[in-house]
Amino acid sequence: MRVIQWTTGKVGKLSLRGILDDPRLELAGVYAYSADKAGVDAGTLCGRPETGVVATTDVDALLALGADTVVYTPFMADLDHVTRLLASGLDVISTNLFLNVGGIQGDTERRLAEACAQGDSSLHITGINPGWVNAVVTALTAVCRDVRSVSIAESADVSVYESAETWGALGIGRAAATPELVEIAKLWMSTFRDSVRRMGVALGFDLDDLEFSVEYATAAETVDLGWLRIEQDTIAALRSTWHGKFHGRTVIRSNVAWYLTKRLNENWVFDDDHYRITIEGEPDVHTRIRFVPPDTWGNHEWDTMTAMPAVSSVLDVARAPAGILTLAQAGLPHAPAGLWAAHREAAPTR
Repeated sequence: MRVIQWTTGKVGKLSLRGILDDPRLELAGVYAYSADKAGVDAGTLCGRPETGVVATTDVDALLALGADTVVYTPFMADLDHVTRLLASGLDVISTNLFLNVGGIQGDTERRLAEACAQGDSSLHITGINPGWVNAVVTALTAVCRDVRSVSIAESADVSVYESAETWGALGIGRAAATPELVEIAKLWMSTFRDSVRRMGVALGFDLDDLEFSVEYATAAETVDLGWLRIEQDTIAALRSTWHGKFHGRTVIRSNVAWYLTKRLNENWVFDDDHYRITIEGEPDVHTRIRFVPPDTWGNHEWDTMTAMPAVSSVLDVARAPAGILTLAQAGLPHAPAGLWAAHREAAPTR
């Protein structure tokens, strides 16, 4: 499969590495958002040996490559770009949720669906966070003869995500929560609303309402992370929840606990596992997931968990029907572990 990587930011750099490392895939081209990356080899842009494929800002040149799939990872979605890609016949796998253009609903959904129909192509959204775990939860319900509800509880030390602007917008460092701050949090946490909706579609729940709640905790002492300073008694953690309702009852729940320090006035307790999944049914299913990174990882290497589900989905999306794919249609992506092992065995000994 010939793949185009669309942008090379924090996530795109890691998905570009994933494409180069996957024996099933061939890098066909790279879209550069900024002019200073145009003409630079893809390997140089992602910390790999030179590939002979250079980045470009020329969309027409990329469309002319005859590639199969685009891995789409920009921070802000460009609806005109994506509809052109889909209409040309390229499948698009996106970590971006299109929230800056209203999300996958209304006129945005209509334009994307029309482009898929024109190009006989597929759009699959793996998501930023949450993303991959949605597909896992959906698949776990297969062992049940009855499912009454599903819940995802995420717990994360977000001090590794060096974005003062992001945490400032979510209220970190403010003296107290305000109604305005709650509305901002609701907007930022709309990625999790989308997660609930997508799981609802895959599981056959026609959700009639989505409710949001959020609470905040303050630092018990001043915290200096080097890139962000949080004064004592200002907001340093938040917990938010989206409730997906079916006939007035919560059937899908997505809860997030994010903290930049555990030393809080409110004495919140955080789970050391990154995900706690609970399915109420017959049988109940309780699953815990913890990511353990190698010592070589820097802070932004955690974005690997956003990048790789998109790369791993390329073949599944190619086999799926045209259109905007649901979690059920896209299947459960997986790594080419056997091929990686074979390549390691075949590599010359140094």
